[in-house]
Amino acid sequence: MRFLIRLAITAIALWITTVIVPGVEVTGRNTTDTAVTLLVVAFIFGVVNAVLKPVIRLLGCVFYLLTLGLFALVVNALLFLFTGWIARQLQLPFQVDGFWAAFWGAIVMAVVTWLISVVVPDRREAR
Repeated sequence: MRFLIRLAITAIALWITTVIVPGVEVTGRNTTDTAVTLLVVAFIFGVVNAVLKPVIRLLGCVFYLLTLGLFALVVNALLFLFTGWIARQLQLPFQVDGFWAAFWGAIVMAVVTWLISVVVPDRREAR
């Protein structure tokens, strides 16, 4: 159940990102198609972050230290861009137009996901 809640939160954050950030678009034929696309892309985004982010953190720890953590913004943008590329390969109607759209998209995604997570508490934390 927790996985489905996190997936829904990520999909909502992704939808808000497509509304706010120019260059990040979902072009579904109808509302259902758009919702399914957002859920699939949210799943892809979660898998990409779960698999690649720890490896990148380990290999790039020097860059994180030298830039006082600002390198994380670049990493998040590249992971968001990679998610868009995977979605395009799967022929999903989701598009990220370049690095800067991915950069701002990753920032908006992080902030919105955090805000939604504050409103929707985790049951395990409540114990």
